[in-house]
Amino acid sequence: MSASTPSDFDDSADSIDERKFVVALARGLDLLRAFRPGETMLGNRDFVARTGLPKATVNRLAYTLTVLGYLRFDEGLGKYALDAGVLSLGYALLAGADTLELARPHMRALALEVGAAVSLGCRDGLDMIYLETIRSETALTLGLASGSRLSMLTSSMGRAYLAVQTVEVRAALFADLKRAAGDAAAALASAAERAIEAFGEERCCYSFRDWHEDVNAVAVPFREPRDGRWLVLSCSGPASSMGEDVFRERVAPKLKALARRLGQAE
Repeated sequence: MSASTPSDFDDSADSIDERKFVVALARGLDLLRAFRPGETMLGNRDFVARTGLPKATVNRLAYTLTVLGYLRFDEGLGKYALDAGVLSLGYALLAGADTLELARPHMRALALEVGAAVSLGCRDGLDMIYLETIRSETALTLGLASGSRLSMLTSSMGRAYLAVQTVEVRAALFADLKRAAGDAAAALASAAERAIEAFGEERCCYSFRDWHEDVNAVAVPFREPRDGRWLVLSCSGPASSMGEDVFRERVAPKLKALARRLGQAE
């Protein structure tokens, strides 16, 4: 992961006024985003590797975040953990997420009906972050909890988000994503571009074994009525028991209907 730039944080790079953009703040948030689901402690070397920031910058940012209550330093381990300040921000977001509250019972009903996992997510930098995931009792797919991240290139959710961006914004995001993907960029970008091209007719994006060898998924974007931001619904299940035809013929129509119910679907 490279250090954040203004284009990483908005649906339209043209809307960013770089004179007002506080790079130091963006870099501090990069440190908080460096934590992945299931990780409790990270050291300065981890921060440097995941953000691309110099060690001296990481030291200053980590110290500041610790003073402000967003990180906690363990003297014995010489590593940092997320502290209560981050938790309070997360609760504030979820408490105000009217769409999430509205979506939950519908997501639960769909998960039970199709025997899979149904998720709601939004963009965070170059990733899609899961706001909620509801699984049926019989769902055998890999579980992704709230706060989990997936690449825009490999996930159906990310591809659906990219599909509804303007040509200019999508091109800028692809450029950033290819740089982040490194040697695998060409193959990943090609698969994502094919999925996005099909969106024009399908009105959804698929990911068949692209993220994981035994996971198929479909995603549908919609605009949140309250503030107009793009959210994405996805449904995923084991490829071994839920083939492509199941997602195209049974799951996708139901997911599209749910997206229309929750907001303004494309």
